[in-house]
Amino acid sequence: MSFMALQPAIGHSHIWFWIQLPDAKKKMLPALPNSSSVHSNAQNLVFNFNSPWELKQVHAYLVKTNTPLSFLPLSRVASICALSTSFSYAHQIFVQTQKSPIVLWNSCLKSLAEGDSPFDAILFFYQLRQFDIKPDTFTCSFVLKACAAILDVRNGRIVHGYVDKHGFGWNLVVQNSILNLYALCGEMGVARLLFDKMPHRDVVSWNIMNAQLLKMGDVEEAYRLFRRMPERSVRSWTMMISGFVQCGKPKESIKLFMEMEEVGVQANEVTVVAVLAACADLCTLELGRRVHEYAKRSGFGKNIKVSNTLIDMYVKCGCLDDAKQVFDDMEERTVVSWSAMIVGLSMHGKAKEALKLFSKMVRIGMKPNGVTFIGILHACSHMRLINEAHEFFTSMTRDYGIIPQIEHYGCMVDLLSRAGLLQDALNFVTKMPIKPNAVVWGALLGGCKVHKNVELAEEATRHLAELDPLNDGYYVVLSNIYAEAGRWEDAARVRKMMKNRGVKKTPGCSSIAVDGVVHEFVAGQDNHPQAKEISQMWEKLLGEMKLRGYLPDTSVVLLDIEEKEKENFLHRHSERLALCFGLLNTRDGEVIRIMKNLRVCEDCHVAFKYISEIIDREIVVRDRNRFHCFKDGSCSCLDYW
Repeated sequence: MSFMALQPAIGHSHIWFWIQLPDAKKKMLPALPNSSSVHSNAQNLVFNFNSPWELKQVHAYLVKTNTPLSFLPLSRVASICALSTSFSYAHQIFVQTQKSPIVLWNSCLKSLAEGDSPFDAILFFYQLRQFDIKPDTFTCSFVLKACAAILDVRNGRIVHGYVDKHGFGWNLVVQNSILNLYALCGEMGVARLLFDKMPHRDVVSWNIMNAQLLKMGDVEEAYRLFRRMPERSVRSWTMMISGFVQCGKPKESIKLFMEMEEVGVQANEVTVVAVLAACADLCTLELGRRVHEYAKRSGFGKNIKVSNTLIDMYVKCGCLDDAKQVFDDMEERTVVSWSAMIVGLSMHGKAKEALKLFSKMVRIGMKPNGVTFIGILHACSHMRLINEAHEFFTSMTRDYGIIPQIEHYGCMVDLLSRAGLLQDALNFVTKMPIKPNAVVWGALLGGCKVHKNVELAEEATRHLAELDPLNDGYYVVLSNIYAEAGRWEDAARVRKMMKNRGVKKTPGCSSIAVDGVVHEFVAGQDNHPQAKEISQMWEKLLGEMKLRGYLPDTSVVLLDIEEKEKENFLHRHSERLALCFGLLNTRDGEVIRIMKNLRVCEDCHVAFKYISEIIDREIVVRDRNRFHCFKDGSCSCLDYW
């Protein structure tokens, strides 16, 4: 049957085709009848036929009126007929227009690969092969993209074979597409072999390998590969910086960012987010402020992700006012923005403000998420709002459909335990619908320490020994509870148990950033270059404190040693060393910011209140649990931590 014989006949009921074209092309088409209904129907077609049947009606009209087929929107022809029985019909139209069919089909394939159903692109590729239409390099790259999108390595291998068979391996875009497919599908052995054998690589090739290595957590190998790169894009630097942050290496992240600046690569908003996260982890406020200024100059200071990370950075650096300013300046806020601010207020002891902000959030119609409620439950804990906390906990599921996670249960157990309701806390744990983890039992153990309940502490520790047997903190807390109760033999037994199980006590470590450099101090350290000056500074402060009524609380030193030795032990706590170093190396009036890996002890807490009044400076300490802002002889936690 000839191609013309395929054309449908036209009757008077036919929907007339009309194209809104430039005047020069309109003159080439026959005039439409003076029928308003026909004219209206024709106007509605304007390149908008939606099925093969409508296409055939339009086509028939063009044939009857000797109008060139080039007036058809050929890409629309391709998209409508691609996965239908009219595929061959559309292909013959392309042949008649003397257009390259594969170019038009590739346009359709690209849309399918990037659409909601990438598998349709794979089906379409096989349809092209079925009709003996030879794909080109673009075809292969598009279908490989579809395979990668749905992690279809089986069909990807088939396309890879087709690429090799037809000699498309020279095309770097295709090679990178194959590499990306194998990497995304976790076939790193195949990906590495392909990468090593590639005759030519560009920055995209290296980035593909690095991205997957970082995703797998192999940051060391990713860094080695990064160092081998002949050239690096901003994406290369950003991925590596982010990778270090995500694997808990913020120092390396900041060091790499400094190097990136030195070689003249301009950071983008993704880089800024990663570096700010590193600054938050290390409490490096000076660099965080500088990156903030850079973001504003570069035009993405209003970017929501950048703003959210800025809030988190300022909160974790103890600059609550700066965090509020960023929050207030945001033109648009997401639930992440509100949650970050609420959690920040709670961490800083501003519980009333946190609850007030939550009320405002709900009032404007912003739906809270799980993180929001963690902040709210922490706020309730700080203010000892037991009933309100129970109501918020219930409200999560009842009003917002949020199923409480282990973190929310941990908050409730912490609240009840710290309030002295230890039996209620234990009942809450035993009735949890999910298995309590080490954090939950640890919260109960912490309450037992505060309220000196040995029996419950032993029960909590039994569970912790099974759930987290190598965590030294739980053994230390139980040993300290025994020591406070004067049960020295039991305390010694726990420490011996730690030794037998190979569990080592984590030493207290505090850090302080001065002029952009982070300085670390370990409890008992006496080999610092300024050790003598630090010791002299402490003796000076100690004399002033004693004049004001300070008495060292040696009960926090849970060792069976002489009182004088206990005092000396106290004076070498890491946060005190960091404080004295800060006083020696910062300007008068400057806020001292210290980060500690463990909970601040009761005696250090008392001492820092005295010191803040003596030196007339604010001291911000971020410990394992919360922030302590010491100012004018008091602390923001109101001595409840």
